[in-house]
Amino acid sequence: AGVGTGIPDALHRWRVARLQEMGSNAWRSAHNPPATALLDACDEMGMLMICEQRINSSSPEALWELERMIRRDRNHPSVILWSLGNEEHGHQSTERGARINAELQAHVRRLDPTRPTTFAMDQGWDNGVGRVVDVLGFNYRTDQIEAYHHRHVEQPVIGTETGSTVATRGEYANDPARHVVRAYDTEHPWWATTAEEWWTIAADRPYIAGGFVWTGFDYRGEPTPYDEWPSISSQFGILDTCGFPKDNFYYYRAWWRPHQPLVHLLPHWNWAGREGQAIEVWTHGNTDEVELRLNGRSLGRKRMPRNRHLVWSVPYAPGRIEATGYNGGRVAARDMRETSGPPHTVRLTVDRRISKSGEVAIANAQVVDGRGRFVPNADNMLRFAVAGGTVIGVGNGNPNSLEPDVASERRAFNGLAQAIVRVGRGPVAISVMSDGLAGSRIKIMGL
Repeated sequence: AGVGTGIPDALHRWRVARLQEMGSNAWRSAHNPPATALLDACDEMGMLMICEQRINSSSPEALWELERMIRRDRNHPSVILWSLGNEEHGHQSTERGARINAELQAHVRRLDPTRPTTFAMDQGWDNGVGRVVDVLGFNYRTDQIEAYHHRHVEQPVIGTETGSTVATRGEYANDPARHVVRAYDTEHPWWATTAEEWWTIAADRPYIAGGFVWTGFDYRGEPTPYDEWPSISSQFGILDTCGFPKDNFYYYRAWWRPHQPLVHLLPHWNWAGREGQAIEVWTHGNTDEVELRLNGRSLGRKRMPRNRHLVWSVPYAPGRIEATGYNGGRVAARDMRETSGPPHTVRLTVDRRISKSGEVAIANAQVVDGRGRFVPNADNMLRFAVAGGTVIGVGNGNPNSLEPDVASERRAFNGLAQAIVRVGRGPVAISVMSDGLAGSRIKIMGL
């Protein structure tokens, strides 16, 4: 939200925490070495890291960059693998590629003999680079790992890029005219798979060391699946550019933190004009069974398949739809959606109430109705103001928004917007306002 690649240290930590909340325990710094501040955060917070070389070449420049990365990062305990490259289509599966990466690997061995090497390959695994590196990385072809493992049982394998579901947060119907993609776990580019498709393979095969999902967050550039104006960012993320979770966040959360009962219900329940029409209702979760109720009436109880999800077709009626998860016949988790009224208030929350001067705080704004219910389609213009600090960026997670990021106002996207605030000395007061709505204000103590 507005900060580009000049990311404040506190924002690195915040992003690590968001992924750990989902259950992730590792980060691949794909295509580039990570920032030192990110590695510091990973060391302190317990997130493992793959550091990746930018240029896959044995040229003096590439060797210098590799040496620089390893000398800088080898004392970080979070680093578990050195990645020599990614999808080098010109040579990853050739003898030339094998020679280049053998030289790079020898350079790694001299600088750090304690950690193995890897390479993110999307084809030709039996040849070239695949015969050199210690751990073979599979990009997307998760369904081919089993056969490869039987051919090379001595070599560890990992999914270096997997499961590129594309989704627009809060949208539940594909609409090419608006460049939005439904947030069910169904849409992906031809080369990728859904979250459920790759994870059900990896979860049941202990010889697969895990998998890295492309991507944790949406990112500017490489707009996918719509590669023309007005799209400005990818839609691969499990979270959007502001770190607001998409629904797949809860699929991973359910199965990557299985000892914490969870039920997540989608979509929202604001479908005016579709009364009586069937709505596709999903539940992600990890409880033994899930029961769905609409306005108090049971629509049935189903067993939750391991590492999968449940689906109902529900004729729309305004009100309350609720999913209840049961373990051993007892209620273990609940989630619900309610039909909201019109926007009434903007609620503000912050990720911290105490902050050092110069650090940043994340201020999230949510539009709710007169009864405090989230309004999932709200698009009100929100204005942020700060006393004792500075708004350094605003965002809303909309992959098609052309509003300026370096500003103090932003239109809500599906009910949410965000401001990143640099904290000054002393107390900081952050407020959000919108025409015709009640605003809110919150204080942060500066140190």
